[in-house]
Amino acid sequence: MIFVTGPLFAGKQEYIMQALGWDDETFKTLAVRDVQELAADTPEENLRDLADHLAEKKVVIATEVGGGVVPIDPVERRNREKAGRLACLLASRADTVIRVCCGLPRFLKGDRLP
Repeated sequence: MIFVTGPLFAGKQEYIMQALGWDDETFKTLAVRDVQELAADTPEENLRDLADHLAEKKVVIATEVGGGVVPIDPVERRNREKAGRLACLLASRADTVIRVCCGLPRFLKGDRLP
């Protein structure tokens, strides 16, 4: 599995589609994006199961939500924490981890795409 992360609107999906030569239909079949939103809807004790399920995809994309000012709202803080925990679980399961910022990839785990 390839795990791609980075800031909002940083070109994560565009980069991976171009790098793998995928079209929109292929992406819909083999990849999932915005998994940080799935973490918000998942009880913390089930995050490992969610990570296992998502790791079955070829590509998993998450937007980084842990930077900046910590939210005052306890629910938003909890969701941000769960998104970070899910990202850590996915990175540990991934063969390749890429952080994309401004459309530029930085390989954090693995040195090239399979």
